[in-house]
Amino acid sequence: MRLRGRKGIQESLERQPDLVVLDPKVRKGEWAANFGNGNPIHAELGMGKGRFISELSVRNPDVNYIGVDMFDELIRRGAEKARLAHGDLPEGAGIPNLRLARFNIEYIEEMFATGEIERIYLNFSDPWPKNRHARRRLTHMNFLRKYKEILNSRGEIHFKTDSRSLFEFSLNSFADEGLRMRDISLHLHQDGLREDMVQTEYELKFYEQGMPIYRCEVVVGEEALRDHLAVLGKR
Repeated sequence: MRLRGRKGIQESLERQPDLVVLDPKVRKGEWAANFGNGNPIHAELGMGKGRFISELSVRNPDVNYIGVDMFDELIRRGAEKARLAHGDLPEGAGIPNLRLARFNIEYIEEMFATGEIERIYLNFSDPWPKNRHARRRLTHMNFLRKYKEILNSRGEIHFKTDSRSLFEFSLNSFADEGLRMRDISLHLHQDGLREDMVQTEYELKFYEQGMPIYRCEVVVGEEALRDHLAVLGKR
């Protein structure tokens, strides 16, 4: 993936230390302290242009959000969207419950400590359609085992994609890791755009084209699983 960024992008990111984290490894195990509260921490791995994580941070001020991507240009665009979403803030302004981290997801265990986050969002990740590239998919078992380590007892994974092949692969990966799935959808917006959910830029485009969006939630942590089973027992 190639992105043409603006001149001075590094300098721009460096001027936003309260929002942009350029060396997130140094905050491993210290994210709650950085946010200054004990609120749950949710992370979007592969945040793209940042619409999803920005809108979530506006809707849910009692949740701390971290958007992760490895490209400077996407971090810059995400920071712009975040400031606009929070009232058109100036470039140097921080947002209390949002951080944007430049990092390679392949090494996510170096960014988060054991049990440090409560939810992972995987939205429209690269499907890597060739079989020889299966290990690069963010729902491959190697990644899932890292997620299981960094998620806490209430941990969940929320997964969305437009790729049927990636969705099928992912459901099998979740099952192979012994993870329970819920709210599986093969056409999330079949009856109209789900206003109760935040959409990504890609998602809105695919919706306008009439393409199906596949989604599921994966229950990872012991407490989350216990709560899920309790709900099932009441039905």
